[in-house]
Amino acid sequence: MTLSFQDLQRQLQPDIAQVGPGSDPWDVLVMPSLNVSREQMALVEGAHHYEERQLFELIRLRQPRARMVFVTSKLLPDLVVDSVLELLQGVPISHARQRLQLFDTDDASPRPLAAKLLERPRLLSRIRDSLRPGRSYLSCYNVGDLECRLSEALQLPLMGCDPQLSSWGHKAGGRALFRRCGLPHPDGSELVFSFDGLLDACLDLLERKPGLRRAVVKLNQGFSGEGNARLELEPLQLHDCSPQERRDRLRLALETLPMPAAGWRSQLQDQGALVEEWLEGGEAISSPSVQGVIHPGGRVEVLSTHEQHLGGESGQVYLGCQFPADPAYRLELQRWGQAVGEALAALGALDHFSVDGLARRFGDRWDLQAIEINLRKGGTTHPHQVLRFLSNGHMDATTGAFLSPQGSELHYLATDNFMHPQLRGLLPMDLIDAVAEAGLHYDALKESGSVFHLLGCLSEHGKLGMTCIGTTLAEAREVDARTRARLLEM
Repeated sequence: MTLSFQDLQRQLQPDIAQVGPGSDPWDVLVMPSLNVSREQMALVEGAHHYEERQLFELIRLRQPRARMVFVTSKLLPDLVVDSVLELLQGVPISHARQRLQLFDTDDASPRPLAAKLLERPRLLSRIRDSLRPGRSYLSCYNVGDLECRLSEALQLPLMGCDPQLSSWGHKAGGRALFRRCGLPHPDGSELVFSFDGLLDACLDLLERKPGLRRAVVKLNQGFSGEGNARLELEPLQLHDCSPQERRDRLRLALETLPMPAAGWRSQLQDQGALVEEWLEGGEAISSPSVQGVIHPGGRVEVLSTHEQHLGGESGQVYLGCQFPADPAYRLELQRWGQAVGEALAALGALDHFSVDGLARRFGDRWDLQAIEINLRKGGTTHPHQVLRFLSNGHMDATTGAFLSPQGSELHYLATDNFMHPQLRGLLPMDLIDAVAEAGLHYDALKESGSVFHLLGCLSEHGKLGMTCIGTTLAEAREVDARTRARLLEM
């Protein structure tokens, strides 16, 4: 009997994440499919190498009875896999390797991995035969119709959010959840699906906020800031002109909007967009976030808080993060995570989620505004997994600090976007040699050092991901600076 996706999801149990002594861990099929549009995929340098970010799920293999299958578009070099397995304290790499099976589609085309797998029934059969029926599940980056079809083809439940709930992780759905949870958020419009509708939404916002200097236009399904564009209003001098002239000037500004996403006007018709006020002012401004996970059965666990580092032409593109968030509002972020997580759990959501915000300081007061919700793993997921499993530490819910078993507070800086022309042509072996010689690899005794990912991007794209850990924020920054300097000396 073939079960539907919804029937398969009912097989997930609350013990799915347990890997402690005496437990019988579930087998995990990690299938890091990037299910985003071709336009969004084209914006990511070395996109299929981003599948490597989920390699940190291999740290689950530190439990001697855990078993895992990892599937990628192209074959992963042994060195890339072993660079993660060597982080398993107390577990020989050879022992972990025996409990890990690797498969690949031998297809680097810019399409979701799930689509490639569905085209290869023989490969699917081999993957299915490597997993225990009734005690295995599928783990993805994000979940769309393709991943649901793959779940049904493999007859495996999927630890991820049903695509029918995906609208709650889009820009308009996030605003609706903020209202439901009573979280402060910027003034903005409802979702519109035409250029004229967007123009009207901007004019309505200006009616409510006549002194607004700039706004931000957001494609409803944009991610990592690639679907966001800043709309400069002050140079248009809209307050000095007639209603028709105001409309004409604003139309021209929207027609030349510097949106990173290619073909954004056609995407506007497909997915919709909205406009929000651009929050500014204050003596300091930052972009914090909170991450959590919804377990089967509805339990919400707040995992972490971060300061996001944003850049790009729009200032909205995710470049990296700092952990944990500022103590001035860290606990408030945790409250946000719990509230949004419970609201999502009541809707039936599962797995990782995050809430992005914006913080502005006015004197001794911080104004915290919710910006958007992500219903997927993200750029902050894998560095936190690294810290959590490397250190065997935990977050102190009363302070929001992360403590190692020795009682040290641990901090890190992480990025997916350390990119420089000098890095092109370097092989992963070159990187590891240089870092080992400089003593920059993570040292469990010192509780500091660097951990790397996206090694597959290094030679071709001159791009690298890394997480730099220290017992203070200053030490983490110093590790980050030393690591960057050493790599650029090569």
